[in-house]
This record gives sequence, C-alpha cells and structure tokens, in this order.
Amino acid sequence: MYSICRLLSNGNPIIVSEPVFKFIGQGYIGPVPFPVILLVSVYVVLSFILRKTVHGQYIYSIGGNEKATILSGVKVDTHKIIVYTTSGLLAGLAAVILTARLSSASPVAGTGYELDAIAAVILGGTSLFGGRGNVFGTLIGVMILGILTSGMNLIDVSPFYQDVAKGLIILVAIIIDRFINNDK
Repeated sequence: MYSICRLLSNGNPIIVSEPVFKFIGQGYIGPVPFPVILLVSVYVVLSFILRKTVHGQYIYSIGGNEKATILSGVKVDTHKIIVYTTSGLLAGLAAVILTARLSSASPVAGTGYELDAIAAVILGGTSLFGGRGNVFGTLIGVMILGILTSGMNLIDVSPFYQDVAKGLIILVAIIIDRFINNDK
C-alpha cells in the first residue's frame, strides 16, 4: 500500500488547504487546541469502556488468559474484532489529525510511529504479557515519551539514536515487567 501511495503521488506531499479540515489539526476552541479536545474525548470514552463495561472486562480477561476466557463462554473472536476495529479507527483518526496539522498528506508521514506507540504503552504500565494496563497509564506514557523526545531534540540527538533509545526503553520495560510477572 505504501508503494502504491508513493507511486500515485510521485513521492510528493499533497497540500491540504481546506480550512475546515485544517481546523482539526490546527484549530482552537478558546485557548485549547482542538487536537487536545479530541485527545480528552477519546480518553474519556475509552476509560469508560475499559472500566465500566463488560466488554472492557473481557478485554482484560482475553489479555490475561485467552484460553480461560474462551472456556468461560466469552466469544473471544467477537471482542478481538471490536478491539482491532477500534484500533484501526483510532489510527485513522491520528492520521487525519497529523494530516490536518501538517496541512499536507504524505505517504511517509507517520512512519516509525509504531515504535512510539509501543514505547508509550509500555511506559504507561501496560504488560506485554497481557491482562494489565489502563488508558491513564498510557496517557502518562505518551507524556513521558513526548518529554523524552523533546529533550533529545533539544540536545541535538540524532533521530537514529532516538530510535535506539526508545528501543532500549521498551527492552528495559519488558525485562522489568517479566521480573514482576514471574513473582506472581
């Protein structure tokens, strides 16, 4: 898909000049940037779903022990489809916000953000081994990663070394998580 996008655009970004669309990434409601309002809205909805709904409890259960969840009669495949669909929807929302923020669409925009997403989630306390984590922790992880990235940019660390640092953060967090989960 990536190659097709580059082929169709001749590798050039497509300029977006629609004011309503640009508002999504650059607009303000009062003193608050519109992307922050979207962030808070998504946070509230996802927190509610994970904490207060049966589906949210099933997500934790599937992550903790999928086989036990199946044996308890939960339609695991249905809940997984909902989770993956929601993930795709939120990735699409992030792409729209990024495109509106940059006022251009590029086939290479957002490349490498997967590592940032994984690092933020792990920094926020979500276990890669399943069953543990929350939206607030992920939000904190995003903020920590943002501060870390900004700090590395300010001291002029090469982007290649920044990726290495993020990879090391993920590795250390996995090792710590493994030791914590082995004790239980």
